[in-house]
Amino acid sequence: MTAKISYDDVEVGTELPAQSFPVTRATLVRYAGASGDFNPIHWNEKFAKEVGLPDVIAHGMFTMAEAARVITDWTGDPAAVAEYGVRFTKPVVVPNDDQGAVIEVSGKVAAKLDDDARTVRVDLTATSAGQKVLGMSRAVVRLA
Repeated sequence: MTAKISYDDVEVGTELPAQSFPVTRATLVRYAGASGDFNPIHWNEKFAKEVGLPDVIAHGMFTMAEAARVITDWTGDPAAVAEYGVRFTKPVVVPNDDQGAVIEVSGKVAAKLDDDARTVRVDLTATSAGQKVLGMSRAVVRLA
């Protein structure tokens, strides 16, 4: 696979299509099974509250991965992401109801880094319940 977005077609400020990612308790149980992360703060409401959390929270790596989907969907190639890092700023609280939570993610090209390597830096903004859940969410992306 190669990226479907051409380096020559993007400029600093180019916005990536924003996406919303719903998260339910069932989503967290499936992620726990896939990742092997069965920490009870991600599925046990009583335990989460006993350790000072407002409720069950989504896995940080799950939140990070959902945010990265904005980039991989835009490029059409997951391998186009050469580097990716975030700081976890607030947890995604997932209530035990029919709604769960929603992670809202937007992104934009913040810099064109290397004409020869055809790389750009993409900055992401991820929020849930009106609060920023990832900080310094940045990726170096290799384009076509």
